[in-house]
Amino acid sequence: MALAGEEARAPKLRVFFIPFFASGHIIPMTDLACQFAKRPGVEPTMVLTPANAALIRPTLDHSAFSGHPVQLLLYPFPSATHLPSGIENLGSVSSDETWKIHKAVDLSREAHDRIIREHTPDAIISDIPFWWTTAIANDLGIPRITFHAVGVFPQCIMNNLVKNRVHDHVPTDSHPFTIPDLPGPCIMMVKSELPEFLKHRNHLTSAWNDLKKSQLESYGVVVNTFYELEHEYCDYYREVDCRRAWFVGPVALCDEQGKAGRGGGESEAARENRERCMRWLGGKEAGSVLFVCFGSWCYFEDEQLREMALGLEASGMEFLWVVRGDHGEHVKTEWMSEGWEERVKGKGVWDGFRSTFEKEKVVVPAEAIERAVRKFMEGSSEGEEMRKRAAEWVKIAGAAVAEGGSSHKDLNSLIDDLFVLQHERKNGKHIE
Repeated sequence: MALAGEEARAPKLRVFFIPFFASGHIIPMTDLACQFAKRPGVEPTMVLTPANAALIRPTLDHSAFSGHPVQLLLYPFPSATHLPSGIENLGSVSSDETWKIHKAVDLSREAHDRIIREHTPDAIISDIPFWWTTAIANDLGIPRITFHAVGVFPQCIMNNLVKNRVHDHVPTDSHPFTIPDLPGPCIMMVKSELPEFLKHRNHLTSAWNDLKKSQLESYGVVVNTFYELEHEYCDYYREVDCRRAWFVGPVALCDEQGKAGRGGGESEAARENRERCMRWLGGKEAGSVLFVCFGSWCYFEDEQLREMALGLEASGMEFLWVVRGDHGEHVKTEWMSEGWEERVKGKGVWDGFRSTFEKEKVVVPAEAIERAVRKFMEGSSEGEEMRKRAAEWVKIAGAAVAEGGSSHKDLNSLIDDLFVLQHERKNGKHIE
């Protein structure tokens, strides 16, 4: 009983979570905060703008009902972006207005500084775009952990390209080049596949340098991946690209609310779309539907969208294709071939999606898309092998986040480290 009393009197480990303005960052960081809340003595707080907070309220309510509350701290979305009220998320803006969300990132610096200094948490876990939180944390003598919503492999590729710039020396955009100094098999790319800021130096080039410097100066990095998936790159990443790293994913598998409840704070239209898709899927055999989605950062020209539509149609397979409209409007359909919707009626459901990161320059023809879909879905030996490997990785991922798994151990290791740092700070020891 004495030990229980001592634990109750011990100061809480107060951890602030500050995600980027995109659902693909907010939701996994919320999942991570909910995992922190399960540890006795930890008090996690999500720091968000009002409209983005609405996206995660159902998840936070469920976590609180389960006895693991996560606090919510709001700050205003920067008005200088001149976006309509309530538009605060990358998934809510048109392709021509994504720059306003990135501008909002820069304009949030003052609010973050004020909130962190006012509330003085014991640790900060903030998204990579908020690079200034490292300096604020160091000034206050608390650890800042950089959060990455994606895996380690793309980060290693990007960091290597920024450092070595081997793509600067190729004769054409279509000429292949090898990315040097990486573990594992040889990785080749062509310049046309790179983001614009790597091909041509611009304001994003200098911004990347700020992000990288901040990451190296932060206490460490937490990544939504699991060690078994990319172990060679995890080891390389720990050695080259950060001071410390914890691989704690896939955090989505830790969501006890259930897959259908994720992102439950959506608009009425989004909920109706979700329900419509679930009803349609409910009448299909397991493993018979192809899901097609490229995320909210990828833009395709009308010609490519048309080829994808024709390829999916020609495959004869049933599919669910996410095609988002700007500002939540209905998707413009000028790119569709005449009669396409009627021809795939009953075969496919499509809804939502049209955004931008970098434009695709090379059009993949419908025939190639049809071949790829058939190979995976029709039961060929190669397709069966792909399905088998995918099923195996599902089990491995589940084992990673289960008690005793690699991600579960890394999560506990991170929290343990933060408790130690909290104790050392209270005893006057400087964080290194």
